[in-house]
Amino acid sequence: MNEQKIIYQNYLLSIGKVIIQSDEKSIIRISASYDKEKGIQKDNRLLNQAAEQLKEYLEGKRKEFDLPFQPRGTEFQEKVWKELCKVPYGKTATYQEIAERIGNKKACRAVGMACGKNPIFIVIPCHRIIGKNGNLTGYAEGLEIKQKLLSLERENTFSM
Repeated sequence: MNEQKIIYQNYLLSIGKVIIQSDEKSIIRISASYDKEKGIQKDNRLLNQAAEQLKEYLEGKRKEFDLPFQPRGTEFQEKVWKELCKVPYGKTATYQEIAERIGNKKACRAVGMACGKNPIFIVIPCHRIIGKNGNLTGYAEGLEIKQKLLSLERENTFSM
């Protein structure tokens, strides 16, 4: 069995320290949490490209990411993450709406759990998912970062 090597690099962005991991072909994790730092620390074009695109996003210069990424999760989680990628920049959706879009209107709690396990934050925009009453709810990287990302997108929706 040919197991792919996982590499990572740490970057300092405007929201703080971020770790980016890849299997050298695709981004597999982007996180502000340092609990999953594994693999070989290595400078790499793909990791640097991801960091540059995140920097551009955080500066309000980028709305979409052009990166190969492959999140690893259960079939249900991957279905949710794919649907999250369809929520446009500057817009929000509710957990209930995502559950309905994936064909299981009773799965809003499971959608929330999948959002909490999103391994590629910002690129897979779980920060755009809110409670049905419009309130911000849990975010693995912290509600303060979620609010910053949503505010950034609102500010830049019409200026790009």
